[in-house]
Amino acid sequence: MSELTLEPMVQPLVPLPPRTRYTGVAIALHWLMAVAVIGMLGVGLWMTELKNSPFKIEIYTWHKWTGLTILMLAVIRVLWRVHRPPPPLPPMPRWQELSADGSHYLLYGLLFGMPLTGWLMNSAAGFPLTWFGLFKVPALISKSRDAFEFWGETHELLSKVLIGLILVHLAAALKHHLIDRDDVLARMLPWIRPRRPK
Repeated sequence: MSELTLEPMVQPLVPLPPRTRYTGVAIALHWLMAVAVIGMLGVGLWMTELKNSPFKIEIYTWHKWTGLTILMLAVIRVLWRVHRPPPPLPPMPRWQELSADGSHYLLYGLLFGMPLTGWLMNSAAGFPLTWFGLFKVPALISKSRDAFEFWGETHELLSKVLIGLILVHLAAALKHHLIDRDDVLARMLPWIRPRRPK
């Protein structure tokens, strides 16, 4: 009588392949914030040229509300990035990796810095602040003309830096996709198929 051999009940663990894309939450936060930030920069440049009127006050109010929302989304995005680190970059020169990391840190700093300087500027002006009229937002500093001018100038400077960084970010993404032909852009665009390794 032949002996029966039993298959092992526990199969050996097989390592999962590394992720090639950001998570759906990270992608949604990225594009939601991208649209909001670019829109805010455009509106910010436009609204300063408006004549004093109820319409201008309404635009400024929505600008502040949206700025606070971007600040909250930035906090959520950082927490999610810590919880779910981004996928690894495709092979590239070391200087490009360092540039990518540096630009991302700077971008996150500006995503916090822009709303916070706007909040400080509003506090220094002594204007009341709410979030979409649902609840009051406390002032960060007391009313001060000097502080208002300082934070206003800082807010304007950071907006110019952010515009420049967005243009560099966009140019780098297109360079990777069209010239380097790697998967940097595909990591954040779900409708782009990752390229097969050569």
